[in-house]
Amino acid sequence: MNETWILGLAGLAGVLLGTLFFGGLWWTIRKGTSSQRPALWFFGSFLLRTSLTLAGFYEVAGGRWERLLACLLGFIMARWIVMRFTRTAQKPTDWVSEADHAPES
Repeated sequence: MNETWILGLAGLAGVLLGTLFFGGLWWTIRKGTSSQRPALWFFGSFLLRTSLTLAGFYEVAGGRWERLLACLLGFIMARWIVMRFTRTAQKPTDWVSEADHAPES
C-alpha cells in the first residue's frame, strides 16, 4: 500500500481515537457532576480513556514515527471537532454581568 494512504489512515485513526477520548471526557463531565460518586466516574473514565488511547497510538504507529505524527495530528483535530460540537452558547450579556463585579481602581 502506498505510504500516503497509510499516513492518511493513521490520521483517520487519530481522529477516531481523539473523538473517543474527548467525547468520553465530555460525557464523563456531564455524568460525573450529577453522580453520587464523582471521583469514581472521573478516575475510572481517565484510566479507560487513557489506556485505550495509548494502546491505539501504539498499534497505529507500528514503530514508525511518521504514522505516530499523523495519528497525533488527527487526535488534535478531533479535539477541535469535539469542542465545536459540545460547546454551549454563551450570551454576550453574561460577560457584561461578570464585568460588573470587577474592583474599581
